[in-house]
Amino acid sequence: MAKWLDFILGLLKWPVALFMFASLPALVRALDYLQFGNLRFFAFLGGAFLYLALKVVASARSNVSMQILAHELTHIFFALLTFHKVVHIHLNMDESGGAMGFKGKGNWLITISPYFFPLFLFFMMLGITFFSEKIPDGLMVNGVLGYFFAYHVESILVQIHGEQPDFHEVGFPFCWLFLPGANLFMCSVVLAFNNGGWLNVQRYFFAVYKLSSHYIAECLAYFTM
Repeated sequence: MAKWLDFILGLLKWPVALFMFASLPALVRALDYLQFGNLRFFAFLGGAFLYLALKVVASARSNVSMQILAHELTHIFFALLTFHKVVHIHLNMDESGGAMGFKGKGNWLITISPYFFPLFLFFMMLGITFFSEKIPDGLMVNGVLGYFFAYHVESILVQIHGEQPDFHEVGFPFCWLFLPGANLFMCSVVLAFNNGGWLNVQRYFFAVYKLSSHYIAECLAYFTM
């Protein structure tokens, strides 16, 4: 199964990258569908500011170990998701990085996933969904989402640079085509969830699909004239 998934993902690599690049105008326009003028968003924003304030007060490298762990766990999550058996995970004691290993050839999704996928936020969103009856329905939840959203954005900004071995593996042209749209999409999904749960995420998906179809159709019509 893992070999077949690696093969299929290999075929989809550049089509996906080009689609994400072509969808950037739609992703930006779809931000209009998100709700920013309510208490849920302001609580979310408060959580984000709290993270930044604590980051300034604490050591600049205070969460490097957590970022490295989250990075490797995201690799592991997508390795398992594509049916690869994980054999080890290693974190360097000097906080210079880490490594994980799995059986099989692997694919670009495993390699590039830590640079756009908010692993902690994803499981937090699942937890809020499945344990909603036990979680107090208040603005505190939105604040916690905002706190970890800021953590995710900072982690992405720190990790994306020209010396990343993962970028060399998948290729820089692919990264520059895929990552901007992928990051904007995932961040917008979190914002949509913050304001209305998975139903609002579904509405956001529909808005992106509708706008992407419109823009891509316009481009195709222009180039075929």
